[in-house]
Amino acid sequence: MQYESDVKNRVKRIEGQVRGLMKMMEEEKECRDVVTQMTAVRNALDRTAALIVSQNLAECIRDEKQEGESSEDLVKEAVNLLVKSR
Repeated sequence: MQYESDVKNRVKRIEGQVRGLMKMMEEEKECRDVVTQMTAVRNALDRTAALIVSQNLAECIRDEKQEGESSEDLVKEAVNLLVKSR
């Protein structure tokens, strides 16, 4: 699967958030602030995972329709991926 630049940019932003998190820990910032940053990172990862799954699902469904196959199994797999990511 090819990943579009917007997805790659999201991952780069997450990488920056994680670096910021490490800096906060090294600077011994308050627990509340560190956990807030961790939550932001987790939410960003969750949204990015959902975007990747949805883009992949759309691509696979298009391919299946061209081949005349059912996309029911693909939808189930996508839902399982999203559930597993949480």
